Amino acid sequence: MSELITADLVDLDLSADTKEAAARSLAERMVAVGRVTDLDGFLADVAAREEQMPTGLDGGIGIPHCRSAHVTEPTLAFGRSAARIDFGAADGPADLIFLIAAPAGADSDHLTILSSLARQLMNAGFTDALRSADRPERAAALIRGEEQSAPAAEGTGAEQTGAERTGAERSGAEQPAAAGEPAAAEPATAQPAAAEATASEPVAPFRIVAVTSCPTGIAHTYMAAEALENAGREAGVELVVETQGSAGFDKLPAATIAAADAVVFAHDVEVRDKARFAGKPTVDVGVKAGINRPAELIAEARAKAARGEAGAPADGAAGRSAPMDEDGPAGDGFGTRLRKWLMTGVSYMVPFVAAGGLLIALAFAIGGYEIASAKSVADHFVWAETSSWAALLFQIGSAAFTFLVPVLAGYIAYGMADRPGLVPGFVGGYIATTIKAGFLGGLVAGLIAGAVVMGIQRFKVPAALRGIMPVVVIPLISSAIVGVLMFVVIGKPIASAQEAMTDWLNGLSGANAIGLGVLLGLMMCFDLGGPVNKVAYAFATGGIAVSDPSTGSLKIMATVMAAGMVPPLALALATTVRGRLFTKTERENGKAAWVLGASFITEGAIPFAAADPLRVIPSSMVGGAVTGALSMAFDCTLRAPHGGIFVVPLIGEPFLYLLAIVAGTVVSAGLVVFLKGLRKATEAEATGQAGGKAAPGGTTEDESKVAVAA
Repeated sequence: MSELITADLVDLDLSADTKEAAARSLAERMVAVGRVTDLDGFLADVAAREEQMPTGLDGGIGIPHCRSAHVTEPTLAFGRSAARIDFGAADGPADLIFLIAAPAGADSDHLTILSSLARQLMNAGFTDALRSADRPERAAALIRGEEQSAPAAEGTGAEQTGAERTGAERSGAEQPAAAGEPAAAEPATAQPAAAEATASEPVAPFRIVAVTSCPTGIAHTYMAAEALENAGREAGVELVVETQGSAGFDKLPAATIAAADAVVFAHDVEVRDKARFAGKPTVDVGVKAGINRPAELIAEARAKAARGEAGAPADGAAGRSAPMDEDGPAGDGFGTRLRKWLMTGVSYMVPFVAAGGLLIALAFAIGGYEIASAKSVADHFVWAETSSWAALLFQIGSAAFTFLVPVLAGYIAYGMADRPGLVPGFVGGYIATTIKAGFLGGLVAGLIAGAVVMGIQRFKVPAALRGIMPVVVIPLISSAIVGVLMFVVIGKPIASAQEAMTDWLNGLSGANAIGLGVLLGLMMCFDLGGPVNKVAYAFATGGIAVSDPSTGSLKIMATVMAAGMVPPLALALATTVRGRLFTKTERENGKAAWVLGASFITEGAIPFAAADPLRVIPSSMVGGAVTGALSMAFDCTLRAPHGGIFVVPLIGEPFLYLLAIVAGTVVSAGLVVFLKGLRKATEAEATGQAGGKAAPGGTTEDESKVAVAA
């Protein structure tokens, strides 16, 4: 595991004057050490996270952070700004800036380290040591925990922040009574009887359980936990926190929750398994409140418990965010949310497509296409016959395929309305299969189901009915509405549209088919695994997401996979034949790109595109278009939605299919080499015209540098 931060990622004289400039300056250091592959893409993710909630903290700290597909491993960059930069904290701008970058699928070990750092930021001794660090190496060592910071002086609020610090620093007589609590008695008038009772019968401490979470689950989650724990110790309260962060979470023991007198939720995404805390006095705030005013939250929890307030039951319906909206920027437009909802359904459907498609493809490879009409293996199965095994594989794969449209519809509705959307979504998806509305019907059914549930959730219901809403009322009403609409209103028109689209795909030939292949090839290579790529892939998988897909749908699936393999293979070839045009890191990435491309992982070309997008992306698109056109022209077909060269034996016209991939790869590689060669020649010419000190061997010093760089 690489070090989270090194001296190269520290800037003790950060000259930026805005938070955007600060993030760019620190991100450039991450790019330089190979931790970030696409600077602009990463900064867009940082900005999106910043839009959700300011990342400035009291005490002069800014922690811009995000999870991003453009990050290769969890990384931290640190900058110290003498001018101070505004990150939206209540107490003013920040002089300590921590840029935290985590991959979309970061491992728990690295994220545990990041959570430890977040907790350290609540320690004034740690931040004071960073402010006085005179060398980048020392600052990096402090952050890694290899060098201990001196403890803060007593009374400085070493482990306090914000409102907690201002309140806890007061002495006993100066400290005001917490809301809902009796004022402290004057020391001179303390009652002897009370003291005697306390000495003979110890009073059990007040117990609080808390949950903290934030959209990325990297920094605010753990900082809020640390602040609450520190405030609990100051107040003499037993406080236990469950952090629901990116590294996962360990549930609080049921006994601990049962013994708690109150609950504090400091969160910006939905608390997982919230029903565990139902009925207890609850303080529910955003995660930054947990960081900035933990003492107030504890006082409020004690006051609610003293008044006997009980929390509302967790009904799982009202007030919940859709799962796909929880990690998105606040204020997303309808188009963005619609794409998330649809991709939620597709992402849950794809494993069924993969399992069913590969099993059916293997069945055809073993027993031929006539195996589709074999008897049920439940009635007739001979262990020694290959035809029986082929029939078994086909029928298992077909069983998996029966779930495709219901799963698609169910999880589109889930993405919109959370768990209450599952039942009407699955019901609508199943109806779509019975009336032969297919993939298109599943899309519409899922959207209708989600919309119906969201509409029902807007109605205010009596407290007595909240408990049965998610298990009885919402499934009953929403399933009835979706069923009526699908069976007697919109189902048949959708089925007709699905049939027309299928006939059109089957009728594609000649120039029309080749044109579609070019378009799909361009889409697959435009953003190398991004939204446009995923749209083309979803279109292809949707076409084969039936037990008996059309020939046109099988051709589209073959075209999409072939084009998606081209970019990484082309860059791997280019680094092999003209390595001097690439950096050492790119040549190393080129070795891995062979495997990634062969496995249909288009993202293998991202490091090259990030470094030189104006040459790599157009070259990839041209090669993808060539491959897409040839795959369509050769009538190649594919039942499996993934697999790369490993499923070539299951492809219709496999040799021509490989020829299409090779042709596109060669075209892309040639264009990359040509364009990069032009750039090198232009740079060398510009250097020669500028002149320079003569170097040994008759060349100028500047020309020698160009030669070495090349």
